[in-house]
Amino acid sequence: MEDFSEDYKVIEEKLSILEKKKLDTLNLNAITFSPQQLMADRDIEREKQIRDNTLNEKIKEYFKILSDEIPDFLNEYINTKEMQKQSGISVSCGTYYTKLFDKMIWYSSLDHSIAVSLIVWNFTKDKKQTLAGLFHDIATPVFKHSIDFMNGDYEKQESTEELTTRIINESQEIMKLLKRDGIKVEEVDNYHIYPIADNDTPMLSADRLEYTLSNGLGVRKKVWNLNDIKEIYDNIEVQKNEQGIDELGFKDKTIAEKFVKGMRILSNSYIDNKTKLSMQFLADIMKNMSYKNLITKKDLYELSEKEVIEKIENCNYKDISKKFNFWKNAYEIKESDKEVKGKYCVNINAKIRYINPLVNGKRISEISEIAKEEIKKALEYKTYKYAYLDFDNF
Repeated sequence: MEDFSEDYKVIEEKLSILEKKKLDTLNLNAITFSPQQLMADRDIEREKQIRDNTLNEKIKEYFKILSDEIPDFLNEYINTKEMQKQSGISVSCGTYYTKLFDKMIWYSSLDHSIAVSLIVWNFTKDKKQTLAGLFHDIATPVFKHSIDFMNGDYEKQESTEELTTRIINESQEIMKLLKRDGIKVEEVDNYHIYPIADNDTPMLSADRLEYTLSNGLGVRKKVWNLNDIKEIYDNIEVQKNEQGIDELGFKDKTIAEKFVKGMRILSNSYIDNKTKLSMQFLADIMKNMSYKNLITKKDLYELSEKEVIEKIENCNYKDISKKFNFWKNAYEIKESDKEVKGKYCVNINAKIRYINPLVNGKRISEISEIAKEEIKKALEYKTYKYAYLDFDNF
């Protein structure tokens, strides 16, 4: 068996440098908190400090599973200012900040982007495709897809992607690196052109695979451990799908069934009423703060979530700050099949995320009754029509 110990040593060193850079950008020593914030169970920086010695090791091990190496060129792009901004944004779409959910692992948009790029690199060894994977969320604003809700994009959740090209073009650091590497912007600003990086639901791509694996590791729910992830990942290869296009697929049906079972649990959680209400609530908070000139669209893309939350909690409009504090400290929501007047009550049809992966060139739903049933559960998942919190609407 090939010895990867030296590669792992290099990976450890590179990840340590990246983590230091991420923490340096936060400037913890310069941050002050209000008494209310210091007492909060989910103070963001305290959570980050607590997790440093444990979570970061788990993420490092996870990254090692995804790729035996982190190429030097990739580190240079990761360390650009535009990519590092993503370190202050959680992939949870803001649900990390409320007690409605079991304690989640902090996992940033930067972490997700690095992981996607490592998957693409592992299966293609192609620099352009890898960078397209890295940049695919470079235009992600605070609270992630909650801002799609703010923009009325509930089904596709792609309304913020239009800024990707602009951000890359306006980055002196990224443009300098691209020029050095002989790469055009149009070759890396749209990962949809590379089927290993991204493809249409329900196919399996690097992006869809990554958020399923990491969300199941505890970012969303504890579905599997690192050994499970390694078993799943090591069983994946590039196959040809029905259209003769490259797609990630499984070699073993049993392992693919295991993946689909976990996928279904996560799929249901993405559209449960706690999640949909929370995302709409944050969208409404941002919309109201924008109307009152308390926050700008630019802020959504340039500030960290911690900085935006400080603006919310310290704003002079108590209607906003009190409602946010209520949501932040809530342990449950209420549900109904009828609209409840006089409450913050929402009814949302959100995007269903599910995967029907290939197994040796065939869709698993065609060869496995177990997987077919799990996919059916994902597609037919129902909730109460309305979800609400016990305060009046905005």
